[in-house]
Amino acid sequence: MDPRVTFRVQQLQQQLAANGGAQVPPPPLAASLCKASDSGKVCSAEEAVALIPDGVWLTPAGFVGTSCPELLLNAVRERFEATGHPQNLGVIFAASAGNSKGRGCDQLAAQGLVNRLIYGWTGTAPGFLKLVLANQVQAWNLPLGVVSHMIRDVAAKRAGPVTHVGLNTFVDPREKGGKLNSSTTRDIVHLLELGGRELLWYQVPEAISVALLRGTTADADGNVCFSREALFVDQLNQAMAVHNSGGIVIVQVERVVDRGTLSPKSVHLPGAIVDKVVVAPPELHWQTLRDPGHDPSLSGEARKLLTSIPPLPLDERRIIAHRAMLEIDKPNCIVNLGVGMPEGVAMMVATHGARENPHADSVTLTTEAGAFGGIPGGALHFGSSHNPACLVPTASMIDFYNGSGVDLACLGLAEADPAGNVNVSNFGGGRMPGCGGFIDISQTAKKVVFVGTFTSGGLKVAVEGGRLLIQQEGRLLKFRRAVHEKTFAGSSANGRTVLFITERAVFRLLSQREQQSCGSESAIELIEVAPGIDIERHILRWMEFKPLMRAVKQMPAQVFAPA
Repeated sequence: MDPRVTFRVQQLQQQLAANGGAQVPPPPLAASLCKASDSGKVCSAEEAVALIPDGVWLTPAGFVGTSCPELLLNAVRERFEATGHPQNLGVIFAASAGNSKGRGCDQLAAQGLVNRLIYGWTGTAPGFLKLVLANQVQAWNLPLGVVSHMIRDVAAKRAGPVTHVGLNTFVDPREKGGKLNSSTTRDIVHLLELGGRELLWYQVPEAISVALLRGTTADADGNVCFSREALFVDQLNQAMAVHNSGGIVIVQVERVVDRGTLSPKSVHLPGAIVDKVVVAPPELHWQTLRDPGHDPSLSGEARKLLTSIPPLPLDERRIIAHRAMLEIDKPNCIVNLGVGMPEGVAMMVATHGARENPHADSVTLTTEAGAFGGIPGGALHFGSSHNPACLVPTASMIDFYNGSGVDLACLGLAEADPAGNVNVSNFGGGRMPGCGGFIDISQTAKKVVFVGTFTSGGLKVAVEGGRLLIQQEGRLLKFRRAVHEKTFAGSSANGRTVLFITERAVFRLLSQREQQSCGSESAIELIEVAPGIDIERHILRWMEFKPLMRAVKQMPAQVFAPA
């Protein structure tokens, strides 16, 4: 041991004894032990990405607009354009980090730079979709949680997740196996039978050789803390997977401090598995790509007053979110909210929950990215939460979800058919952002509520005197004879409560036994309509199938009341 360290340890032991065994805070070791530049890990982005070889699998950090290692992604693209290297990379991530306009993961979306993709969701990196649609890459879209667990399994040298998640959806090998284009012919999803149960085995890459990550502060040894980050996401597992594959882990941070100045409890990435550290300028290290400012309520450094959250305007989004909030039907309910329309439920809980729902005060809202509690953010903040009670890695949150830890899931609704199948992953015409966490959540939550407008593409509504008026109907139907793609299979409901909530009607998915007993051709039952809505003119006319109708009630009046 370095004699300076030995001396310092002896000095601390003496202090401890003098205090009767009470803990004393250690004095800073920076000045006497090591300066940040001594380790050799700190370098420029250009130097770091020059170490990336051709042809390997790479995994970038991030989730929607959060935790994006933007400096490193830019540096990879710049090196590729200047030298043609690295080339033919595989890229694997649970969810893209970007702004849908070229920033973030889109920097990797260049022909020749990548030739294969495995992802859960790529809505904020549409450049990848262009490569997929042009057959310039092999590509598999798999459940977000499955991809997260695949990365973890690479770290543990396991063969890949074996799970029920994905059965009877488009990722089932009896359907598409998650393959996205004709260039993608290899099967990486396999059907198994274990103990009389059907399961899917998701085959992982043999190695992931590069991780592009980000944190807040690193010390001279490469230990990285996340004190100003909004999420952990998969970064620890990504670093472990790459380290155990013999690869290179590169982390961009706001600053580097001296050795010994970080508390071990604050370190999320241990320096032993970090190879290079790059200090990023503020303009390439936004907390989220929504805006350059730092919001301490996302990282737990400060709390946001809920009174500062403005109420939603009384439109179709608020009507749907309000009705969905009423499905929080027990105290201490644990809820997941999906991307898009479900985000409004969080706003309704914050602004109306206390007076509209007796259980709202005890609800715990969660995100698949890893946030427990607080008010989940929307748009490019999605995945993070204001005032979270706890942040966990994505893979751990998915473990909790897979075990049916979620009492209520509010998820999006793009298309539904009479069998209760739902599509949110492929809308046709090249609009295919991926399934995200939808499959992981919808197949395991105790109650599932799909939320969305009844039609889309120009829909305009108003509320007058507590009655809903359809001012202009949407061009696109959502209740179709058959969905483009099965992101949720009605057959997987297994007796759970499944609802479809729109601004004008609420539907329920019948169990197979119910459907057989009443002799209905449709597994969808109309159970509520909005005041002012005519069933024939405003509902049946805009459906490609006829739902079962027995005792149709009126939607709750408070849903259509002004603020």
